[in-house]
Amino acid sequence: MTPFKKGLLFCHRWLGFISGLVVFIVSITGCIFCFQDEIQDALHDYRRVESHGKPYLQPSQLINIAKQKFPKASPDYMYYYGEKRPAAVLSNTGNEGYIYIFINPYTGTITHTETPATNFFIIVEYIHLYLLLPPAIGKWVVGVAVIIFMVIMVTGLILWWPKRKTDRRRSFTIKWGGRWRRVNYDLHNVLGFYATSIAVILAISGLAIAFEPVSRAIYNTANIGKNIRYEDEVTEPKSDSLKKAGVAKQPVVDIAFAHARQQSPKAEMFLIHNDPAISGAIGVGAYPKSMHYAYASGYEFDKYNGKLLKTYAYNKKSPGLKLNEMNYDIHVGQIGGLTTKIIAFLASLICASLPVTGFIIWLGKRKKSRSKTSKARNAVHHKTHRRMVLETKG
Repeated sequence: MTPFKKGLLFCHRWLGFISGLVVFIVSITGCIFCFQDEIQDALHDYRRVESHGKPYLQPSQLINIAKQKFPKASPDYMYYYGEKRPAAVLSNTGNEGYIYIFINPYTGTITHTETPATNFFIIVEYIHLYLLLPPAIGKWVVGVAVIIFMVIMVTGLILWWPKRKTDRRRSFTIKWGGRWRRVNYDLHNVLGFYATSIAVILAISGLAIAFEPVSRAIYNTANIGKNIRYEDEVTEPKSDSLKKAGVAKQPVVDIAFAHARQQSPKAEMFLIHNDPAISGAIGVGAYPKSMHYAYASGYEFDKYNGKLLKTYAYNKKSPGLKLNEMNYDIHVGQIGGLTTKIIAFLASLICASLPVTGFIIWLGKRKKSRSKTSKARNAVHHKTHRRMVLETKG
């Protein structure tokens, strides 16, 4: 082995020790989360409703229903998940945190209430993102481990890549008939090779969700370094009627919802924010496919008089913004439907296995090295003893 490859092997091995446990946890939780919508749909009846051709209740009606159930809570977010799914209101209860109120969007019946922190998949998501550590600390622990893991994948690929073309064909398959250590070795190398490209995509999309500099780098790269002022967060719209002049005759949230549905008639899902922390604006996001967050258009309205402040039409967004808004769907594998979900699931499962199979390889080599050292010592001892016997006889 050349000095270069010896250096790579050293980095590969010790970086694996440093990040292995975190990578295993993050990858396993990623596997579980991939199919969270399908699993929850199968387990919970409240996630499905019958429309019977009725129109949606207005957002203001959903707010009133939520306030009747939790009078002291502030209903900051409304969700219309689709024609055959419930609507939901996310209310801020203050010290007790947020609570989801699921409502039949046709009858107004409350079908379920839930604190996000008690949902199994939300817990899995927090483990995946923060390892249940404080977010400010956990995201850095996970982020550094993910970056290290990408380096490991690249170094592993270089170390494993066969020199001769004749060796490549057999190097791309697992020798199931071999001894268990050989199978383990192939599982580490062959599966690692096949998962590398998908794993890197999943890792980068995850880093972009967690870290603004990564998201900004993707934005600038896709836009060839050009920053589009229209999309800059600094230009976030603010109400021009903060003194509440010209109050609308009907609830502004209903005006906003009606406008979004009119401008995005093919959208299946709508997310409405009415957060007091957002100065003077009510926002509506229109999403073409239920439970998918890419390809969205957005609308911002004055919270007092219903005036349209800004439109974020999908077809006018820059390539960088479009790509960043795909990050969640790419990361969970749903960007291309069930096929890409399965691919993301398998890639995550392989990533979880790599620290385990790699550790087994290291243990095997360590035992082999100890065995060789022991045999060498025994041979020296035997030669010394024989020489001493011969000298005694002489």
